[in-house]
Amino acid sequence: MRADTGTEDLLRRLAPQVLGALVRRYGHFDACEDAVQEALLAASVQWPHQGRPDDPRAWLITVAARRLTDQLRSDEARRRREDTTAARAPDRALVAAAAEEGHPGEQDDTLRLLFMCCHPALSPPSQLALTLRAVGGLTTAEIARAFLVPEPTMAQRISRAKQRIRAEGASFDLPEGEHADRLDVVLHALYLMFNEGYVASSGPDLQRHDLTVEAIRLTRAVRDLLPGDGEVAGLLALMLLTDARRAARSGPDGGLVPLTDQDRSRWDREAIDEGVALISHTLASTARLGPYQLQAAIAAVHDEAPTAEATDWPQIVALYELLERVSANPMARLNHAVAVAMVTGPQAGLDLLATLDDDSRIAGHHRLAAVRAHLHEMTGDRAAALAGYRDAARGTTSAPEQRYLLARAARMAGERSEDPDTP
Repeated sequence: MRADTGTEDLLRRLAPQVLGALVRRYGHFDACEDAVQEALLAASVQWPHQGRPDDPRAWLITVAARRLTDQLRSDEARRRREDTTAARAPDRALVAAAAEEGHPGEQDDTLRLLFMCCHPALSPPSQLALTLRAVGGLTTAEIARAFLVPEPTMAQRISRAKQRIRAEGASFDLPEGEHADRLDVVLHALYLMFNEGYVASSGPDLQRHDLTVEAIRLTRAVRDLLPGDGEVAGLLALMLLTDARRAARSGPDGGLVPLTDQDRSRWDREAIDEGVALISHTLASTARLGPYQLQAAIAAVHDEAPTAEATDWPQIVALYELLERVSANPMARLNHAVAVAMVTGPQAGLDLLATLDDDSRIAGHHRLAAVRAHLHEMTGDRAAALAGYRDAARGTTSAPEQRYLLARAARMAGERSEDPDTP
């Protein structure tokens, strides 16, 4: 029997916490991950029939620890490690500690796991991939889509990263004095985790709230660790300002509602106020502007506009120009093109989009086709808009996005049929 949605969400949220607890106690990252996956599978099979345990996290730790112990005992090559593990406190002490109300290790374990996955022995792409897999709980296919690479390539990258972590004997302790070496990758991983939650790359749902909540929680934890870092504060502000719109992003049927059509009364004003205060303080006090601070500033301009028509598009264009100088990337250019279209006209936006046609990172991405279709619609070229929306719909694996794009295409097709000049 397949686990219900609530159980799946709970297991997804608990997985990195359970993995962190096991790695902290036993080491052996790769073996611990296998044991946790077995425990999650056992839970998805048993809980629908037997009911959830009173403490799901402690239950998962217990089962995973038993699986790991069995594996260590059956593996002759790991007998010395088993002896080391056996010399430590018994399993029941770990489970009791995990079950304590307000157990301080729960958050710390996940944060430690996050920094361990960003070990300097790994290449930045491998650090990101491993973090998204172990901490974010993303599937290999989801990570591959985030990196715009084939799934087998990503599977190999993650496998090699695990092997390297094992070979390096990476410590589970937070790296004192080494935060700066790993921080860029940690923040990038949290950013990608949040994005996957805010706009799920595949499946029937538009959003995965569990991922956005966990990304925000971990970013707060990193900020507690590094309270003076402007980019950490910028990323937290960006998440808060973006997630504040979550309730208005989908209609009653779960369909996508674009920013310009959203009911702004449904936006979370408390999150907006916190995000605006945070980015305002950060911009005033930081000596170096980074990409997360600039993206947060753009999000603040959107969130402070009482209506879509009142949006300060010239300010957004100026911020995107600065962002591209600080950290050029194709998604920033994509959004920059929309802002330029709102200020200068759709043709100027289309000209800017044309500079992405030879960029292999985004040339075949459905969002490029969707934005181009939108700008063609603004020019009145309904035939080009129709073709673009259909092309974008074929490229996405998100059901809500696909429905939205097909609806836009149908609208273009209907308008063309009513045009007496249409052949």
